[in-house]
Amino acid sequence: MNPHHTWFHLLPGYARLEEFAGHYLARDWRWMMFQDSHFTLSHVLMALLVFVFLGGGAIWYRASVAGAGEAGLVPPPHFGMRALLEMLLDAVLGMMEGVMGREQARRYLPLIGTLAFLIFFSNLLGLIPGFLPPTDTLKTNLALSLSVFVMTHVYGIQAQGLAYFKHFFGPILKWYALPLMLLMFVIEIISHLARPVSLALRLMGNIAADHKVVAAFFALVPLLIPLPFMLLGVLVAIVQTLVFSLLTTVYIGMAVAHGDHEEHGHAEAHGH
Repeated sequence: MNPHHTWFHLLPGYARLEEFAGHYLARDWRWMMFQDSHFTLSHVLMALLVFVFLGGGAIWYRASVAGAGEAGLVPPPHFGMRALLEMLLDAVLGMMEGVMGREQARRYLPLIGTLAFLIFFSNLLGLIPGFLPPTDTLKTNLALSLSVFVMTHVYGIQAQGLAYFKHFFGPILKWYALPLMLLMFVIEIISHLARPVSLALRLMGNIAADHKVVAAFFALVPLLIPLPFMLLGVLVAIVQTLVFSLLTTVYIGMAVAHGDHEEHGHAEAHGH
């Protein structure tokens, strides 16, 4: 069976739609590791499925909490969708607070929390027979990691202004250290460019490998035998979500830390 086949392939006209899209979107160039590849819309549709699920879940959660008044602050008595969402959110927020403090964690929670939810449920989708995890392809993961890359520098500039770019040249900003400053600049640029690549490849490698293992055992023995590997897949989904979220938190925390220290210093100076 083609590993790219999903339940979407049973829809009438899906093959034609994929062929039409491939005519405009399929990659026809080769370079290093980017050799011939199989074009498919499956990962796009799987990502849209996760978006719809999370969007519906967010609307439902808001409706269930908004009209409850003070009772909405009380955890539900039984484990359900609301308890799962709150548990995941608390885990992400707690992880962020340990890295950048409560104030900064709450400020950047919308971005990092959204990424965590999207990655976690995308990872879990691959454990359902007939579905593919959107995160086992480089295209999806590069889109996520490039978003982190862009927003990291946007937040850094917001916090520090143009002074944000000083740290690219190292701690010594003197004319006699110009060669060292240029070397530090090149090293920093390479380091920053490597971040989205490493985030994308790490997530893709782990999720793709886990999906292949579960799919192989389902193909051999579809009953009972795959269950331990599915439980392991849940653990992989959780760990990879936390790794991506933690690294994103660290990158953003490093970008805004200097600006925050300056703000606190100015505030203390005015206070005295």
